[in-house]
Amino acid sequence: MRQIQFREALREAMIEEMERDGTIFVIGEEVAEYDGAYKVTQGMLDRFGPDRIIDTPISEAAFAGLGIGAAMSGLRPIVEFMTFNFALVAIDQIVNGAAKIHSMSGGQYHVPIVFRGPTGNAGMLGAQHSQNFESWYANCPGLKVVVPANPYEAKGLLKSAIRDEDPVVFMESELMYADLGVVPTGEYLLPIGKAEIVQQGKEVTLVSFGKMMKVANEAAQIMSKEGIAVEVINLRTVRPLDLSTVIESVKKTNRLVIVEEAWPLGSIASEIAYQVQKHAFDYLDAPIQKVNNLDVPLPYASTLIEMILPNVEKTIQALKSVLYLL
Repeated sequence: MRQIQFREALREAMIEEMERDGTIFVIGEEVAEYDGAYKVTQGMLDRFGPDRIIDTPISEAAFAGLGIGAAMSGLRPIVEFMTFNFALVAIDQIVNGAAKIHSMSGGQYHVPIVFRGPTGNAGMLGAQHSQNFESWYANCPGLKVVVPANPYEAKGLLKSAIRDEDPVVFMESELMYADLGVVPTGEYLLPIGKAEIVQQGKEVTLVSFGKMMKVANEAAQIMSKEGIAVEVINLRTVRPLDLSTVIESVKKTNRLVIVEEAWPLGSIASEIAYQVQKHAFDYLDAPIQKVNNLDVPLPYASTLIEMILPNVEKTIQALKSVLYLL
């Protein structure tokens, strides 16, 4: 066991899989000569050459479509978007192409492709570069959507995504690429579609994923100092959703708070709230609380960003609300 950066964990996952399987290649803007916009692919051009680490023009629709065609032809592409804000240019390829080909071909074609890159707020980048589209892609049958929260998950889940026979949207965080975490030296994979109970508790369930797990964990620690045992669940994957882990937890704690960096309407938190009230309504002792972004485009000013995004203070307020401590 050693500590490595989030970006290093992603790089190790891709290198190990590319050494294992010669059909895997990486394609995207600046992934080769520049070593990646966030240095995730650093050194990989020298290691695998320009046939497998491929720089592209600034045309997400073109290289996403190229990747889909390659996947249909027997290769296993990893398509890097510099940010998932730019993936909107390729959303037709992802949603109307990659996601539907298996069904439309009657199972004759699989599309083993990974679309990966950063999602969400990354500081003072303005409204067009600070958005979360996890729920958009998770709304589409045929896609799997993975959002790791630390380097350990980044490596184990990316290796599983690369080996998957169907398209996986793998969403990271620009603000986490330098985060350190413990990662085993030996090979391991983490299952797609299985949540992790990060902390056991009996008084309230707190669910989150990705970068917002930092908020959830800090809020739970503060609550524990006040004598309140919070059960913390890290979803890891938002399609498929591991609803059974969440529902069983709520049956124990009788209360639920969900933290998600996204707009509130049609969010992952909204779907979890619906499923929990459907399957565990009689166990709830308080209304379910969501902590989402405010329902506005994210501004540039840092003070306004803090006002709009979920944070520890808002999460603690939601936890105390469902516990009737406010």
